Amino acid sequence: MDSTRWRHFDHKADIGIEGTGPSMEMAFAQAGLALNSVISDLKSVRPLTARIVKCSGDDPEILFFDFINEIIFLISTEAMLFSQVDVRIKGSELEARLLGEAINPERHDPAVEIKGASFNGLVVRQDKKCLWIARCVVDV
Repeated sequence: MDSTRWRHFDHKADIGIEGTGPSMEMAFAQAGLALNSVISDLKSVRPLTARIVKCSGDDPEILFFDFINEIIFLISTEAMLFSQVDVRIKGSELEARLLGEAINPERHDPAVEIKGASFNGLVVRQDKKCLWIARCVVDV
């Protein structure tokens, strides 16, 4: 069974995103996909244009928080959605390559606008099976 996945989890007024994988990088990448899937069906987003996200932080949770907010910033300022996310972490430095396209309201049918990640539910950890989990709640 493939342990790399993403999902949403319920929260009172907002929505939780979670990525899981055999490495912290994979968990972050899957959470990035979960974030984009809050807005639109990822199958409708073509990987046509690349964007690079860079951030740094000594604490994995703060690094994840900043990473998610960088993606939200790109979605908001460039009106883009991303269907592929590749994350590399070296020490305290994160660099991610995101592939996607400009939002087409007719094809992507955006469901919500995401305002930002919150510290509510913020977790980056390994579970008992040594899988990495990265999760937080995003304000919609």
